[in-house]
Amino acid sequence: RARWIACGGEDGLLKVLKLEVQAVKNSKVRGLAAPSNLSMNQTLEGHNGTVQVISWNEQHKKLTTSDQKGLIIVWMLYKGSWYEEMINNRNKSLVRDMQWNTDGQQICI
Repeated sequence: RARWIACGGEDGLLKVLKLEVQAVKNSKVRGLAAPSNLSMNQTLEGHNGTVQVISWNEQHKKLTTSDQKGLIIVWMLYKGSWYEEMINNRNKSLVRDMQWNTDGQQICI
């Protein structure tokens, strides 16, 4: 089973990592502590400011990010790589949090 990790930082740094968790019989170690292989390490380009908010949409395999300059990007997973799907520039209006609703159809910013 795959597990995704996204991390952001200064100067628009945004990385998405994919961990392939290995099934180990009779093992008490589970979740992210279980043995795994890094199968993707993709740098996503689009932000210039510090990436401050990251929100996953697991139902639709999307990732939404926002930076200190108010730029919001919705990323979509397509054929094994992440691509920009939508960009919203809020013109320096700082985003504090973003959450997708339970069916993944709408986001509250």
